[in-house]
Amino acid sequence: MIQMPRPEVLDRIKETEAEADEIVAEAHEEAEATISEAHEEAEEIRQQAREEAEEMAQQRLDDARDEVEAEREEILADGDEQREKLETQAEKQRDEVIEHVAALFEEAVHAQT
Repeated sequence: MIQMPRPEVLDRIKETEAEADEIVAEAHEEAEATISEAHEEAEEIRQQAREEAEEMAQQRLDDARDEVEAEREEILADGDEQREKLETQAEKQRDEVIEHVAALFEEAVHAQT
């Protein structure tokens, strides 16, 4: 065992404590930097998730609008088809109604004479 004079031992202990304090301070700085980076990365992930969610919501909205428009077009086409059928049917019946009214008119005229 080497014997150092007491002042040298005390200086060596102080140096070692200073080195330890420096190591602890550096570790705290690194930890804070790591935590800060983790917070930034988490915020970036949250932002990306928000953007993706907004894109998905917009896509769903666009899909729903497309679906509603397709249904609308189908309903309008069905309505046009039914209208055409009714017009054709009415046209056929119009001639029959005219003939019937004319016959009734003739009967009424004959009945008065």
